[in-house]
Amino acid sequence: MRKVFAALAVVVLALATASTAGAAPRQDYRHYVALGDSYTAGPLIPTQRLDPLGCARSTSNYPSILAAALHVDSYADLSCSGADTSNMTRAQDVPLGVNPPQFSALRLDTDLVTLGIGGNDSSVFGTIVGTCPGLRSQDPSGNPCQRHFTTDGVDTVKAALATTQQSVETVLAGIHARSPRAKVFAIGYPRIAPASGYCPDVLPFADGDYAWLTSVEEALNTAIENAVEADGDASYVDTFTPSAGHDACAPDGSAWINGKDTKLLTAAAYHPVPEGMAGLAGIIDRQLED
Repeated sequence: MRKVFAALAVVVLALATASTAGAAPRQDYRHYVALGDSYTAGPLIPTQRLDPLGCARSTSNYPSILAAALHVDSYADLSCSGADTSNMTRAQDVPLGVNPPQFSALRLDTDLVTLGIGGNDSSVFGTIVGTCPGLRSQDPSGNPCQRHFTTDGVDTVKAALATTQQSVETVLAGIHARSPRAKVFAIGYPRIAPASGYCPDVLPFADGDYAWLTSVEEALNTAIENAVEADGDASYVDTFTPSAGHDACAPDGSAWINGKDTKLLTAAAYHPVPEGMAGLAGIIDRQLED
């Protein structure tokens, strides 16, 4: 635990130092709002917030690290595990409470918004991690999960992403309407599977499904990026490319994503670990400087 908090402190200090060294002064942000799902919230990363506990929202997720680095006057993090685009305008029932509509945090004077959403629309992530590991034994070196989700030559998981793109476009429009002066950044999802090699003890997909999982992630990120381009007033943050080498198969300390085993006081299964949240915060912070 001491190592985790020390690492996060180093990241915050490094981001803050980078923002003041050499380059022209960066924009000051007064009110930052973070919206998103579990990849934003940080389930099981200490310390978990209680507002509500069921959102599994960490005080050391990337919004928290970013807010500290930017020295914002105030920030609100309404991200919640399990959230999809509908929960921007609709309350989300969670164990032991209710998370209000995430848009309720937006104000006229909000000047920075990060949005990490889309992976739960059409249950993309939940369906994959709930199905693929169980199919590995059928064909360990093949791609049984990809075949499972292919009907008449159509990849049904990827086909659903057209609707996700439209939903993200609607969300972006809703942010602009409520916070017209805000800079809005849509955050992509980091790499889960390695570009080569396998680690079935950590990521128990069939060998051929690693490439398919990566292709689904790329298609999801493309849908988000396309929504940003259609919106015209937001920016897309690519976390997939710079997270190469930090996938779930990477060694401890290098991995940004946890594998199949939930680790108390570290991360939920298939979710970012503390180092991952720090890495994502760094990627976003660098883009804010551009």
